[in-house]
Amino acid sequence: MKGLKLLEAKTMKESVSICVPLTHSRETAKGVGLMLGAAFLFAILGLLFKLLGPEFRVWDIAIFRFGGGVIVLQALFGWKQNLFKPYNPKMMLIRGITGSITFLTLILAIRLLPLSTALVFFYGFPAFAAVFSPLLFGDRISIADTICIAVTLIGVVILFDFKFSGGIFSQMMALLAAVFAGLTMTLIKELRETHGSVIIYFYFCLIGTVICIGPFFANPQLPDIAWEWLIVGGIVFTSTVSQLMMTQGLRYCTSWEGGVFMTSELVFVSIIGILILGEPVTWRFWIGGLLILISAVMFNLLKGRKNNQSR
Repeated sequence: MKGLKLLEAKTMKESVSICVPLTHSRETAKGVGLMLGAAFLFAILGLLFKLLGPEFRVWDIAIFRFGGGVIVLQALFGWKQNLFKPYNPKMMLIRGITGSITFLTLILAIRLLPLSTALVFFYGFPAFAAVFSPLLFGDRISIADTICIAVTLIGVVILFDFKFSGGIFSQMMALLAAVFAGLTMTLIKELRETHGSVIIYFYFCLIGTVICIGPFFANPQLPDIAWEWLIVGGIVFTSTVSQLMMTQGLRYCTSWEGGVFMTSELVFVSIIGILILGEPVTWRFWIGGLLILISAVMFNLLKGRKNNQSR
C-alpha cells in the first residue's frame, strides 16, 4: 500500500513536470503570435494613414482612431461591463495620456521627417521600456536581454536607409514618441495584472478623444467620398484589433520583450512596400529583417530557459 502511494506520488510529480513546460511553451507561443499579429495590423494601419491623404490633420486622424474606438468598444462590450469604471483609474488615466502623447508625436514626426528617419527614432522604444520597467516596477533585465535589444535596434537602423535629417524639433518629436511608447508599454504590462485588454484600450481611446476633441472641432476635416470613409473604417478596425492583440500579448511577455516583437512591424512595412507599392528589394531588407528575426528568436530561447529555471 505504501509502495503504491509512492508510485502514485512519483507519477503525479512526473505529470506535473511535463505539464508545466507545455503550459509555458503554449503561453510563450500565444504571446509571440499575438504580438506578431498586432505588428502586422499596425503595418496595415500605417498604410491606411498614408492613403488617407495630407489634407487630414493629426487631430482628424486621432479622432478617427480614438473616437471610433470608443464607439466600437462601447457597442460591443459596454453591455457586458462598465468600461468607465476601471479597477485602477489613476494608472489608467496616466496610460491614456502617455499613449495619446505617443500617437500624436509619432504622427507629427512622420509628417515632418522622412518616414525612415521617424521610424528609426521611434523603434528605439524597446530600450526605453527596458529602462522604465525596472525603475517603476522593479523588473529585472539581464545582460542577454540587453544584447537582444541592441541587436534589434541595429536591425532597425540597417532595415531603413537612416539619415540624420530634419530639424531638431522634428527629431525631438520622434524621440519623444519613442520615450512615451516605452513608458506606455510598461504601464500596459502592469495594468494587465488587474485589467482586461478591452477596458485598457477603451480608456486609452476615451482619454485620447478628450485630448483631441477641441482641436478637431476647431477645423474638422471629414471624409467626402466613399473611398475615404472606407479608409477611416479600416483605421478604426485595424487600430482596435491590433491594440487589443498587443495588450493581450503583454500578458505573456515583459514590456521590452513585447517591444522587440513589435519591431517586426518594420519588416511587415517593408514587405507591404515591396508587394503593394513596388519598392525594390534591397540588402537592407534582408540583413535588417534577419537581425530583427534573430533577436526575436533569442528572446524566445531566453524566455524558455528562464521558465525552466523557475520550475
